[in-house]
Amino acid sequence: SKSKNEKVEQQHREKSGAIVRMLFPKAGKLSRELVQKVSRRHASVAVLGAAGGIGQPLSLLLKQSPLVTSLSLYDVVNTPGVAADLSHCSTPAKIKAFVGKDAAADALVGCDVVVIPAGVPRKPGMTRDDLFNTNATIVMTLAQACAKSCPEASFLIISNPVNSTVPIFAETLKKCGVYNPKKLFGVTTLDVVRARTFVAENQNIDVSSVKVDVVGGHAGTTILPLLSQIPNTTFSKEDIEQLTHRIQFGGDEVVKAKDGAGSATLSMAYAGAEFAVKLISAQQPGATPVVECTFVESNVTEAPFFSSPVKLGPDGVEEIYGYGTISEFEEQGLKSMLPDLIAQAQKGIDFVKKAN
Repeated sequence: SKSKNEKVEQQHREKSGAIVRMLFPKAGKLSRELVQKVSRRHASVAVLGAAGGIGQPLSLLLKQSPLVTSLSLYDVVNTPGVAADLSHCSTPAKIKAFVGKDAAADALVGCDVVVIPAGVPRKPGMTRDDLFNTNATIVMTLAQACAKSCPEASFLIISNPVNSTVPIFAETLKKCGVYNPKKLFGVTTLDVVRARTFVAENQNIDVSSVKVDVVGGHAGTTILPLLSQIPNTTFSKEDIEQLTHRIQFGGDEVVKAKDGAGSATLSMAYAGAEFAVKLISAQQPGATPVVECTFVESNVTEAPFFSSPVKLGPDGVEEIYGYGTISEFEEQGLKSMLPDLIAQAQKGIDFVKKAN
């Protein structure tokens, strides 16, 4: 017997077919093609690290999206409970749970999009580099599983330090012979989300009307919000310095406020889900391309990976844009970050080359 989710999908296809047949009564072949296109407006998504502080709220937000029809939850512990809880939410996405170190490859079979928040979180006093050795191994292992089970999927990396883990993921996929630079994304959306929020507060304007490009990387001073490009805003020199610093070190603000009990999990889940859903929407047949800042293999600067506005489409990265005209303050920030960005990428690449 069909599951409820399968019945919902079948009803969706039948309804789509009826609409198409009504619009194109004599175009049988066209009708079938359009029905197939409509029925493909879904994504099978995996969350690796689904039982963690980011993974749980991220999975909940993805469960809410009508574009997600299958949600595969993987973690080394506690995934069955998270999956049981989420499966009670009344949305079409079908939930599957996978638990244990050896289950990642099974969790990934047939997935279109893989979101990876797996790894240990930052604790008070930790730098992103302190996280490196543990999270580097986790990310490399998961990349190997992805290469085996879903090499053509889009991979969204949240695991820190992103400036190194994205190059680790890329290098691992290269080793496996399946690397596609158009399908690998470092999720820097939290920097954009923070920038929108803090700018709206500073300017006393509606946050939904604020657009801020944030370029560079995803750690400290490698994060560069382009405040000079925001229309209809006026910032003092002090505003620019304070806002830039707060956007760069917003994670520390949360770690301190949680007093050792965690890091920025909820806002990261929100940002991760926002980017994932926008990417999925851009990959649908006939969809309008979406432009989002994301950390990808790039020729914009000397750094091999760089976050800047990127046009997303059916095949992932369609076009990588530069950072445009920037202020002297931003120019200095860009110049000073590049050696760090290059070194952090190389650290990730070297890690994979030395492994095995």
